[in-house]
Amino acid sequence: MPSELNLSTLKPAQKRRDRKRVGRGMGSGKGRYAGRGIKGQKSRAGSHKMRAGFEGGQMPIYMRLGKMRGSTSKDAMPIGPFRTVTQGVNVRDLERVFDAGTEVTPELLKAKRLIRSIRIDVKILGQGDLTKKLTVSAHGFSKSASEKIEGAGGTITWLRGEPVPKVKKQRKRPAPAADAPSEETEETTAEVEVEPESEDESSEPAEGADA
Repeated sequence: MPSELNLSTLKPAQKRRDRKRVGRGMGSGKGRYAGRGIKGQKSRAGSHKMRAGFEGGQMPIYMRLGKMRGSTSKDAMPIGPFRTVTQGVNVRDLERVFDAGTEVTPELLKAKRLIRSIRIDVKILGQGDLTKKLTVSAHGFSKSASEKIEGAGGTITWLRGEPVPKVKKQRKRPAPAADAPSEETEETTAEVEVEPESEDESSEPAEGADA
């Protein structure tokens, strides 16, 4: 450190080093191919700005994997147009935030910052314990959450109506062909049947038996 500091004695803390400029002649050390190698996709402009999931032209993983059946059904999450999105709130959060006797609504949940938006359906989930009597209004309730709320003396209100469980229809399979006798078999059986002889005819001795 010089004894006297002035503009003529100022020096940087470390030596300044210029960045390596590519494509400035063979003598620069980064001439000819400018560090990109020979040919190939990575030597072209824009090769490092490929979209996510791009695999060089081969079939990407999201197209190789199997898909759920029914692209327009509610069960085909998350590709169906009828997909639903809910934001969950556990009963442990209701126990922590609200006092007994509170009427819990989506607007109140938004005010308490338990949900982000009231435009998305709210579903109450059953993780945790609940000891307070609350009146909860939401779009959906899990089975355990409804049991815990009602078990603590509270009530639940379905904002879109209580869902009706679906009943699966059982398809009746036709009986196999072997079990149902055909008409030809019935006719053959009728012809084979022989009427039994009467007792009178069977008791009469045959002619020439005495001889």
